[in-house]
Amino acid sequence: MAAASRLPAGFLGRLAHIVGEDDVLSDPADRWPYSYDNSRRQSQPDAVAFPVSHEEVRDSVRLCNEFNVPLLARGLGSSTTGSAVPLAGGLVLALERMNRVLRFSPEDRLMVVETGITNSATQEAAGAAGFFWGPAPTSAAYSTVGGNLACNAGGPSSVKYGTPRDNVLGLRIVTGAGEELRTGVFTSKGVMGYDLTRLIIGSEGTLAIITEATLKLTPKPEAVCTLRAVYSDMTSAAAAVSRIMAQAVTPCALEFMDHAAIRMIRSYAQTDLPRNAGAMLLIEVDGLTSQIASSVAAVEAAARGEGLVELRAAHDNQETEALWAARKALSPALRKIAPKKINEDVAVPVSRMAELISGLQQISRRYGITNVNFGHAGNGNIHVNLLIDPDDVEQMKQVKPCLQEVFKLVLSLDGTLSGEHGVGLEKRPFMALEFNQVQLDLMRRIKRQFDPKGLLNPGKLLPEH
Repeated sequence: MAAASRLPAGFLGRLAHIVGEDDVLSDPADRWPYSYDNSRRQSQPDAVAFPVSHEEVRDSVRLCNEFNVPLLARGLGSSTTGSAVPLAGGLVLALERMNRVLRFSPEDRLMVVETGITNSATQEAAGAAGFFWGPAPTSAAYSTVGGNLACNAGGPSSVKYGTPRDNVLGLRIVTGAGEELRTGVFTSKGVMGYDLTRLIIGSEGTLAIITEATLKLTPKPEAVCTLRAVYSDMTSAAAAVSRIMAQAVTPCALEFMDHAAIRMIRSYAQTDLPRNAGAMLLIEVDGLTSQIASSVAAVEAAARGEGLVELRAAHDNQETEALWAARKALSPALRKIAPKKINEDVAVPVSRMAELISGLQQISRRYGITNVNFGHAGNGNIHVNLLIDPDDVEQMKQVKPCLQEVFKLVLSLDGTLSGEHGVGLEKRPFMALEFNQVQLDLMRRIKRQFDPKGLLNPGKLLPEH
């Protein structure tokens, strides 16, 4: 192995003894793929190791404590906020080889997995017995369960089935101090002690490394129906979301796209959306076969109202794919047409969505920055995309004040600055907008209890004093 910069003498040899010499990377070229994530931020680690067991993770963390080496646990790097960027160098523990299903108990409706397994592989394993795991982000094929837990990422289905915090019974973890423990239960009920499971989920690897997770499973629905509702303007679509969420039938997906998103899709791909489409909702309803027709009728009734241009239902898989085509075309369209963008994932109460959309339009006009909005409307979780030109000096001067106004608007509507992407590097400077000093100091004390040397994912989530 080539020598790695900044690592204490003897560290690499001890690390190789833990995980195996072939499972340690120290050559700069080999380390490079583990220096960045989907945020496009980049910082080179000093070494990368590939543990294959909880014990190897535990021993690696203890070694880092002995040598005072910064440490970051990584899945597959799908984070958009820089959570998986090794800002302080040190060691990256790549958990991608810890991808086994350790236990599957359909009668208990649970599955125990190693956290390097992808979300889609988890769904495939559960689906073979007629179950699924509620969280299913659009990155399911290339995001790990550990990454989902780190950011509490839920995706479209969370409107009905909840986020990871609602679908995890317990964890096996190694704290930043190298202590190992299990949190939670293997039962559907349990109230003993503090809820450490929910504390660790969403902590972005700053408190502990999750090696195993006990997932709460849900039986797959018998029937699913997809609807597409098109409106003349965004305010009408937002009002429809409020009506849909106010009635008894909860959709299993309720996605929103604004006029700018529709316009971008038209320039990228063929679409059958009406020419006067100002906003669109994609709605999925699931349930028992005997009840699906009445459930769809209830949602359709709520979707009808002022500004509705078109309401279509899919009658087979081919039509379902056709209705989802516009939504699926949006992300590649953004990557191709607007590779330089700022992507925020704010969330407000559903009842305040119309105010959010209206306010975002005003901010966009005021700062002259194009704004594309889409996301999980059933949770009020909207992805706000500011399309910027880094070569435009005057426009770049407007970015920070524009973001500040977006965040102030969100908080004024009882919202939060991140629904599922997390804080990482990108939102860290804005934490003080949402939390007061008492809250931030309490979080820092919790961090010190789990990670007294501050080795785990340094420079993330919590702002400097």
